[in-house]
Amino acid sequence: MNFSEIKSSCIKCERCSLSKTRINVVFGDGADTAQILFIGEAPGKNEDEVALPFVGRSGKLLDAMLAEAGLYRDKNIYISNTVKCRPPENRDPSTDEKSACIDWLRLQIDTLKPEIIVCLGRVAAQSIIDPKIKITKEHGCFTLRDGIYYVSTFHPAAILRNPNNKPLLLNDFNTIYNKGIELGIL
Repeated sequence: MNFSEIKSSCIKCERCSLSKTRINVVFGDGADTAQILFIGEAPGKNEDEVALPFVGRSGKLLDAMLAEAGLYRDKNIYISNTVKCRPPENRDPSTDEKSACIDWLRLQIDTLKPEIIVCLGRVAAQSIIDPKIKITKEHGCFTLRDGIYYVSTFHPAAILRNPNNKPLLLNDFNTIYNKGIELGIL
């Protein structure tokens, strides 16, 4: 399946109860040839309304900070989430919801074939990298697994709550950019 076929199938998904409360499936956004995949936890209210990831306040911050590091949705990255539908009240996705949705993310990964996967925040990092990961201690550190470099960093919403960590996030984005240069994908 190509990316548009996967997206078309995903939009019809009813594997979990989130399909009953969503407005839209938020499949992802960015360059479908990108070698760097950013993964958040789940869509929020704004994302659910427009069917795109990271479009609210945290999305605007994310885009600005990515641009400072030379990373852009329309050029060299793709952004998705561990689940494609908004959990009510923006709660963390349940284990069942993540399990029901993981195949969509796997298909995205298999199609993109990224060389770097960046987990934005605790929920994504614990789902994708390690259930015991501590973002505040392990952000910006790469792990190589099955030919893919995995790295976690702060979720932009966490930066809005604690702006003191903004330099750490920007440093992580610069590190990701430099790894992309090193790998010859940027």
